[in-house]
Amino acid sequence: MRRDSRLSRMLHVLIHMDRHYKRATSDTIAQMLGTNAVVVRRTMAGLRKQGYVHSEQGHGGGWELARELTDISLFDVYQAIGAPPLFAIGPSVEQPECLVEQAVDARLNDALQEAETLLLERFRSVTVADIAQDFDACFAEHTHHT
Repeated sequence: MRRDSRLSRMLHVLIHMDRHYKRATSDTIAQMLGTNAVVVRRTMAGLRKQGYVHSEQGHGGGWELARELTDISLFDVYQAIGAPPLFAIGPSVEQPECLVEQAVDARLNDALQEAETLLLERFRSVTVADIAQDFDACFAEHTHHT
């Protein structure tokens, strides 16, 4: 199963926008992500709808941050991109007839629900600014050694 990379990609974009571009076009972002501008506009639309970015069309237009990175959590971005499934594992059928499969699915679903709750709580506790600070530290270390 293919991984959904929208969360990591949008976090990447938000940090670049804060650190490097004050305004970035869909084409610029698409080139950075190795995708096309239509995909960028579609994904960024969720962030715009939630008020994390805004956009202007036309010459000199593009995407800009509408909030500080300290005011945006991983959970916020996750929700803005449509809250995709967190795990690729699960039951093989929705309503199994086999009692063994029912028992397996019930226990597995409980464990996955508990893990999802913990992960989403962690997403709520980490801001995009926290990740940007990690980047700053890595960048400082990299430039110190070169």
